[in-house]
Amino acid sequence: MATEIRVPTLGESVTEAIVGKWFKKSGDTVNVDEPLVELETDKVTVEVPAPVAGVLGDIKATEGETVAVGALLGAITNGAGAAAPKADKAPEPKKADAAPAKVEAAPAATATSMPPSPAASKKLAEAGIDASEVKGSGKRGQVLKEDVPAPAAKKAPEPAPPSAPARGLAPVPVPTQHLRVPSPSNDAAREERVRMTRLRQTIAQRLKDAQNTAAMLTTFNDVDMGAVMKLRSEYKDLFEKRHGVKLGFMGFFVKACLQALKEIPAVNAEIDGDEIIYKNYYHIGVAVGTERGLVVPVVREADRMSLAEIEGQISDFGKRARDGKLSIDEMQGGTFTITNGGVYGSLMSTPILNAPQSGILGMHRIEERPVVRNGEIVARPMMYLALSYDHRIVDGKEAVAFLVRVKECLEDPQRFLLEL
Repeated sequence: MATEIRVPTLGESVTEAIVGKWFKKSGDTVNVDEPLVELETDKVTVEVPAPVAGVLGDIKATEGETVAVGALLGAITNGAGAAAPKADKAPEPKKADAAPAKVEAAPAATATSMPPSPAASKKLAEAGIDASEVKGSGKRGQVLKEDVPAPAAKKAPEPAPPSAPARGLAPVPVPTQHLRVPSPSNDAAREERVRMTRLRQTIAQRLKDAQNTAAMLTTFNDVDMGAVMKLRSEYKDLFEKRHGVKLGFMGFFVKACLQALKEIPAVNAEIDGDEIIYKNYYHIGVAVGTERGLVVPVVREADRMSLAEIEGQISDFGKRARDGKLSIDEMQGGTFTITNGGVYGSLMSTPILNAPQSGILGMHRIEERPVVRNGEIVARPMMYLALSYDHRIVDGKEAVAFLVRVKECLEDPQRFLLEL
């Protein structure tokens, strides 16, 4: 009896997927719940497990093929696969006595196997001639002095032409017969075409749609990260011991953005037709880079979570995103997004909106820069912040106020811990 393998339900509004990779081939024995095939959707990568144990039959959907929800991928013959019976081994015929191997005689010495005479060797060297090019007249073909031809007389250099007068000197044409002209290269043979994954296609389409739809603008500010770095350095060991999660920077930024979003609600809103939807909840998307592309899992109800809970959620998202284990529901419904290009060394950028959201905060690398403090120039750990926003709903004044609020919270983290 065979059990069919079909494309599972992939989530809300997802109707098809691309067959990414088969982990098994036809005829392989599989165990129940063992991953069989990887499906790529426009949001996540899903592994389809074996519904039963048995032997994988014919594969109906090959790699790269687009399949709809419910489509047949293959089938499994239930039960352990029995090995094919071995045929009785016929007795091997008795080997005949081996004939003695032929021993080929070494080739006889050639007529030119004798080295040239000492006098001939000297003359060959002077003439720049190899001994193999000369036929010897000595015993066994030895090259003698008289066998070596005399070197050709060197051609006397031609006299230089008389110099022409400086005035009215005609340009001398450059000879082109010795110039090396590169042969036309076959560029097409050195190119590689790789089909875009469904996730990459969707990312490209949505980023372009965001540019075409929103009136996108970016405003910048910088923040002194000294206070956060000091707080983190003092309490990171105790924090990890108490909560079982590392204390990073992202939790501080989420907390700071929550304070700013509550004061500037337009950044947490979106446009729907001719209406503005103000959202009185805070689902913060955190962009995570993976080998398959950028994904944005969402920390839901972030305003109701502690710093430790936020850090734990982000850490879990990061691990599962890189393993392709995020569900579609975990990447939907965000109201605001934070992306950190600083982990890749970015100094400054203009992040693109994650539509239909109206704002996205870009973090960047921390570096020591000279700043003025109390009339003195000092080196401080500074970071540039960028807020890209939809100018149709967020005014420039609101965008600047949002970034200033984030800056104030990060430079004095006790403020958002006390909700001041």
